[in-house]
Amino acid sequence: MRPCPRGRGMSPATPVDELCDHPCLAEAVGALRAGGLVILPTETVYGLAADAGNARAVAAVYAAKGRPAFNPLIAHVADLAAARRIARFDARAERLAAAFWPGPLTLVLPKQPNCGVSDLALAGLDSVAVRVPNHPVARSLLDRLGRPVVAPSANRSGRRMCPAHCRRRAVVRCQALTHSR
Repeated sequence: MRPCPRGRGMSPATPVDELCDHPCLAEAVGALRAGGLVILPTETVYGLAADAGNARAVAAVYAAKGRPAFNPLIAHVADLAAARRIARFDARAERLAAAFWPGPLTLVLPKQPNCGVSDLALAGLDSVAVRVPNHPVARSLLDRLGRPVVAPSANRSGRRMCPAHCRRRAVVRCQALTHSR
């Protein structure tokens, strides 16, 4: 394991397979369970993640991003079984999930009754956007957490950034939000 230059956590050079069992992952799961925000890598972006069922945590994501509340968030889940607990799948959705998950495909489907995703994350809609990410760290975190997370890109809403810049800005913003409780 390559230690973080600041003496804690992981460095950008830490191999991905080591990250899946890194102690920081358990810390991230604990933070999510406590209603905190964490930075989560996916195969497409660094996401600003929160427990999808915790309305306060979801509100913190909207606030950190400056995202309008009418813009629903994607629920990231560990696998197809978890997706079925929050969304109603028809035959077509089943085929798409089988073909493209895990991966960057998001399916927008009717939500299950009592789906466990906060109404704020759904923007009051009767549907839920759901995906199973393919990044090993995201999958490991979702497996350990055992419930969906929302994880929109960690940049401010309406702004585009390269992944490294997004990660630096998001970590600072996430730490400020976490420590302001």
